[in-house]
Amino acid sequence: MSTYIPIGKLIAAHGLQGDLILQHSLGKRSNLTGIQALFIEEKKGQTLPWFVEKAQARTEEETLIKLEGIDTKEKAQKLARKAVWLTEADFEKQVSKKAPIKLLGYHIHEAGKDLGEIRELIEQPHQILCRLEIDSKDVFIPLHEDSLERIDHKKRIVHVELPEGLLDIYLS
Repeated sequence: MSTYIPIGKLIAAHGLQGDLILQHSLGKRSNLTGIQALFIEEKKGQTLPWFVEKAQARTEEETLIKLEGIDTKEKAQKLARKAVWLTEADFEKQVSKKAPIKLLGYHIHEAGKDLGEIRELIEQPHQILCRLEIDSKDVFIPLHEDSLERIDHKKRIVHVELPEGLLDIYLS
């Protein structure tokens, strides 16, 4: 079974021919070269493959895409505001090595203790929030210059020093 990585969402229809604007977190301009299909969440928890006819990078965060079978603005609008995933293999081909989203699946360690796997990244202006699940509860760990010690890419570990009492807020 393939693992799917959320990369962003379709934010709007573009033009009259069914093109869509994909807003992504890949950390670089991407024409989605070599990607045959995107997986789009049409209903909560249900993703379906959509085949890419063409894609053109607009900025580091936006790509203009044309999907097979979407040939009118009205059809494209039905997919607007939908989440988009790539298979893990396709994600690895597309993502910048320095993109924060690359940390998905890494584990957070504090003082040698594994706190859990990063399930989601939320980018904010001055920090990144990592969502973990500890004891079936969502815990948000900030990554910024004061809390981040180092990242071990080989072991897929993010070492942090957290403010005193931060975990107590979530786990008490």
